[in-house]
Amino acid sequence: MTGAGLLVSTLDYLAWSPPGWGATLAIALGKSILIAIGAFALGLLIGIAGAYGKLYGGPITRDLLGIYTTIVRAVPELVLILILYFAVTSSLNNLLLAWEFERIQISGFVAGIAVLGVVQGAYSTEILRGAILSVPPGQIEAARAMGMPPLKLAWRVTLPQMLAAAIPGLANLWLIATKDTALLAVVGYAELTLVTRQAASTTKAFFTFFMAAGLLYLVISILSTLIFGRIEAWARRGQVRPGTR
Repeated sequence: MTGAGLLVSTLDYLAWSPPGWGATLAIALGKSILIAIGAFALGLLIGIAGAYGKLYGGPITRDLLGIYTTIVRAVPELVLILILYFAVTSSLNNLLLAWEFERIQISGFVAGIAVLGVVQGAYSTEILRGAILSVPPGQIEAARAMGMPPLKLAWRVTLPQMLAAAIPGLANLWLIATKDTALLAVVGYAELTLVTRQAASTTKAFFTFFMAAGLLYLVISILSTLIFGRIEAWARRGQVRPGTR
């Protein structure tokens, strides 16, 4: 078989309709993106609450949040996924059975968002805490002196100024979320990596499918970098860049 013929035969595996796997890979990619979006959003909510809790909460709140961020950042994501997906679900079902309730079955989609969201939340907490600390204290004190309520102070003073400092770190977290969805393959959820492995095992075209999956992740990363770059430029509008007058 010639090189051109071999290339056409190999690319047939990526055709949209069967026996090609193109549509199946696209659906799996969509699932991965949705899980990444959900996990990133959940992690952002946890991060906002965690950052404010660490900065302005009581001693017990700060200690609990410190334990949470330390443990999550210290333990590999794969181990956390296995613990939260299997151990926590099993413990919850055992507790429900002890109380004479029926067992619950958590969908892989919801579990994926919850597990990755908890992981994202620990890192978001530290990123947002550092961003809040970058806001000039004098502006916060001036707003308090004028009687501005805490929520209005956060919305009008703290959040707009911390956003520019937080965007680079949050952009990295988003990229991590898109790649961490691949770890859900170990629990049997049909995201892009698991479907790619299934397609490669079925057709024996390992190079074709894993290269295709790698290119899809690369495209997501490039587009995400461009989008976050525009967001950062918008957040820094009106700010004087270092080295300029």
